[in-house]
Amino acid sequence: MWTYIVHMKTVTVRDLRNNFSKLETWLGEGERIQIEKRGQPIAVLSAIPKKGGQLSKKPDFAARLKRLWGKRVFSHEEVAAMRAAELEGEEG
Repeated sequence: MWTYIVHMKTVTVRDLRNNFSKLETWLGEGERIQIEKRGQPIAVLSAIPKKGGQLSKKPDFAARLKRLWGKRVFSHEEVAAMRAAELEGEEG
């Protein structure tokens, strides 16, 4: 249903009709969306730039992860202990 081509999301006409709220969210995040009908591209949908000419900047999750953890790799025992602590917090 949802696929990626290079840096543009691709949807079908059916997706446009039935799942517009999801597409609207993508547009709000600054995505460009290619619309296809029977496998052939027919249009590109993009958001109108916000005032100041800039679309909202997407967060860089990879950089944040690297900043928080560096090259840290958890052992099997550490992961098991963290999962147990999470489950314990949910129960009580």
